Amino acid sequence: MELDLHIHSRYSYDSFSDPKKIIKYSIKKGLNGVAITDHNTIKGSIEASKHIEEDFVLIPGMEISTEVGHIIGLFLNEEIRSRSGTEVIEEIKNQDGISILAHPFKRTDKIEDEIIKKIDAVEVFNSRANTSRNLNANLEAENVAKKYNLPVTAGSDAHFYFEIGRGRVKIDLADVSDLEEIKKSIMNKNLEVKGFESSPHIELCSQIIKYIKRKKVPKCGSIERYLNK
Repeated sequence: MELDLHIHSRYSYDSFSDPKKIIKYSIKKGLNGVAITDHNTIKGSIEASKHIEEDFVLIPGMEISTEVGHIIGLFLNEEIRSRSGTEVIEEIKNQDGISILAHPFKRTDKIEDEIIKKIDAVEVFNSRANTSRNLNANLEAENVAKKYNLPVTAGSDAHFYFEIGRGRVKIDLADVSDLEEIKKSIMNKNLEVKGFESSPHIELCSQIIKYIKRKKVPKCGSIERYLNK
């Protein structure tokens, strides 16, 4: 089975993607499941759970902004309230979830030792991670995971439908609905990471959406359709 473990929906401040359509596009891309990980909210996962199709799995999650970077929580039951890195990790663990350093070197140069000691896994392939700021962000993340012997994940970080599946993990499981077995496979490193990078220009499109949603620029009636082609 193949899973994209990092996707954003319209519940993120920089995406227009509909959770129901995310599921449909994911199936078209040959995925067996996804994690919808919206910025600081689990609402996208909740809505998507109403539209799950047979032989497809949804992993509830969110991507939390903290002072030490972004942390993804997977297999969540409710929203993470804290915005402190160590407290976020503890909240995720209290829900029996997995805490993941998301694209750790995309915007930062160093990971705090305290976070490395507490985090469960590292996202070593993110389709949007390598930017002009750091062309080796994914490689550096992979090196950290190897150095500290941490489990790894991958995801597209898709904010648009066409990005879905550009980063994914391959897990050898027969039952796609078994969340506990998927969790065990991640933590036991029984997976393969695969994918390809997105153009840095796509990040700019996400920023445009953010400004539109925050009403800093006039909203064009056709921009949503254009950006999600």
